[in-house]
Amino acid sequence: MLLETPLGLALLALFGLLTGTLAGILGIGGGLLLVPALIFAGVETTLQATATSLIGVFLSATSGSIRNLKAGQLKWKASLGLAGFGIITAQIGAWLGTRVSDAVLSLGFASLLLITIYLMGLKKRLAARNGESEAEAKEKSGFQLLPIAGIGLTAGLLSGLFGVGGGVVMVPLQMLILGEDIKAAVRTSLGAIVAIAASGLIQHTAQGNVLWLPGLVLGVGGIIGAQFGTRLLPALPDRAVSILFRILLIALAIYMIIRTLQG
Repeated sequence: MLLETPLGLALLALFGLLTGTLAGILGIGGGLLLVPALIFAGVETTLQATATSLIGVFLSATSGSIRNLKAGQLKWKASLGLAGFGIITAQIGAWLGTRVSDAVLSLGFASLLLITIYLMGLKKRLAARNGESEAEAKEKSGFQLLPIAGIGLTAGLLSGLFGVGGGVVMVPLQMLILGEDIKAAVRTSLGAIVAIAASGLIQHTAQGNVLWLPGLVLGVGGIIGAQFGTRLLPALPDRAVSILFRILLIALAIYMIIRTLQG
């Protein structure tokens, strides 16, 4: 089994490095990438792969968030708010997900992603048409409990329902509802993922689903990658980050559609 060889562990570390970098730039946990990598490396079940991936997700998100906090770029109150409310509804979403067919879930999620891409572009065009400056948008994007609660509850529900990381949902919702620029939304999302991943990891550890060696190997790569990604983010133009995030959403939508057709 590849997982038990030095080459397999080295590949996992490199994959953790890649996903950690993406986490720092796009504010995602990276579980959708880590789970297939673990299955390819020889993890027997999807449940074990999902549980083990949370180690990498948690360590990379923690690494990146510490860097953002030290740089004074993390709105930690908003991150905690998103995480706290998201953890509540994630359990409800997971319960609902077991009662809906995979085909309906996959197509529903793909549709949601494509609608999100459209709304992100529409929001930007409306702001430009109304003459809203970037400074005005940031001024409106302080800590707002009710909108943050709504985003967290929605992100948690969709995350549990569709089996995806909350970052894919939290970033665009912050932009649409709070008027955040994409870099601020990415950092807040990454901070929220720390608590969300920790919650899931505790549950799976208690159930005996976590494989610690491959998870820690992924995590080491993720820690390094997140440091690189969070340092690279300020240097990237907002437009470039937005394009990368939309490419991610499109790729996920295509993946979900292909999975449905294959099923």
